[in-house]
Formats: sequence, structure tokens, C-alpha cells
Amino acid sequence: MKEQEPKLVYVLPNLMTAGNLFCGFMAILQIFEGTIQRINSTDGWWHYYEMSLFFILGAFIFDMLDGRVARLGGQESPFGREFDSLADIVSFGVAPALLVFKIVLFELPNRAGWAIAAIYLACGALRLARFNVIAAMPNKNALKEFTGFPIPAAAGLIASITMLLLDIYEKEGEIGPWKYVLAVLMVFLSGMMFSKFKYPSFKALDFRAQRSVPKLLGFVVFVGVTLIFYRYCLAIWFTSYLIYGFVRPYISRAWRPDFDEDDDGDTEDSPKT
Repeated sequence: MKEQEPKLVYVLPNLMTAGNLFCGFMAILQIFEGTIQRINSTDGWWHYYEMSLFFILGAFIFDMLDGRVARLGGQESPFGREFDSLADIVSFGVAPALLVFKIVLFELPNRAGWAIAAIYLACGALRLARFNVIAAMPNKNALKEFTGFPIPAAAGLIASITMLLLDIYEKEGEIGPWKYVLAVLMVFLSGMMFSKFKYPSFKALDFRAQRSVPKLLGFVVFVGVTLIFYRYCLAIWFTSYLIYGFVRPYISRAWRPDFDEDDDGDTEDSPKT
């Protein structure tokens, strides 16, 4: 009997990627709506920007799920990898760059804001292109860490810091000079995406993995605290992840957390569907 050919496109993992893309698209629409309301001096314009942040964070969740669902069913595919990167450049490249530009970068002189947003977007696209090239190479080992700061985490950090700044605006009526932190952060993250710092990919956090009761309770508490104090916790978690890449080489492997597994050789983003 002729063997059945493997499927090239798998529905469930790519539905997760489609959710990522949809969230990115909705984030962009909210940014444009917020800009229109701001030009018309409508009260509550910043709510649209805040909603766009939730969509970017929603895209981040879908991006985490698609690869895990694919690996859970052994359904990784070249199609999924390409689709994932296309969704990522919209949700984690275009949407954050446009959001920060509309909030603060447009105020910078000599169109410097345009350059900062474009550099961030270009670095994100180049990183994803590099990922696709390396992921398509044959005879490579399973990759368990990222080289350079991953673009979904960069977008998550930008979104969480922006959320804090909008919270300041809601309470005080203006953001003040703190908004320029976003401009500096975007330039810094553009360079970090091509740095040599190593970051864990969280592939060790598998749905099928067995965990002890204390670890399970700790995870539940972690999620609960994050949901309750999301305005502050998200910024803390993403910032901690960024800093972890700097201190990681000085931490013994025996003392690293469970999610941190690495390989001996050079690594890059792991393939996802």
C-alpha cells in the first residue's frame, strides 16, 4: 500500500497563527481610531490606544500557543513557519512601531521619529528573515534558546511600558517627559534583536510535562497575580526577561529555572507552525 503523504498545512496550529495576525490587524485599526479621536480632541482617545495594547498582548499569547500546539501534535511545517513570521511582522513589528510613533515619535524634530520606527520595523523583519533561513537549514539540532532578544518579547515590552504611561496619563492628564522612554527603548530593542545575548525559548514548558504540586500552585499564583495587577506585572516580567539575557552567562546551569534549557552550539529561533 502506498504510504499516505504528510499534510502540508495543519488546521489548529495555523488557526493560532491566524489569531495572532487578527490581533495585530485589530491593534492597527485601534491605533488609527485613537489618532482620529485625538485629532478631534475627543475625550477618552487614549482608550483606543490602550485597546490596541491588549490586542498586541493577545497576539503574543497566540504566538506562544501556535508553536506549542504544533509540537504537541508533531505538526511543524515549513508553511506554518512562513505564516508565523508574516503574522509576527504585523503584530510585533508594524503595530508597536505605529503605536509608539502616534504617541510620541511624531513629536521628535527632523522626522527622527520616522527613522526610529522604521529602524525598529526593519530590524524586526530582518530578524524574522534570518530565523526562516536558519530554520530551513538541514541537519540542525533541536533549538532551545534564542540568540538576540525575540521580536514578540520586544513588542510585549513596548506594549507593557506604553500601558504604564497611558495609566499615568489617565491619572495626571499628561504623560510628561517619560514618554521619551519609548523612543530610547525602541532604539535599544532594535539593537538587542541582533545581539549575541542568549535567551531561553520556553520550549521546556510543555503541556504534557508533569509538574509537582508546589510548582503547579506557584504557576497558578503567578498567573493570578499577573491578571490582577497586569498593568505593572507585565512590565516587570518583560523587563526581567530582557535583563535575564545579560545576567544569564553568570548563572550556573544548576541554578537556572526549569524553563531555561540551552544547547552547546550557536542557536536561533526554533521553528514553529
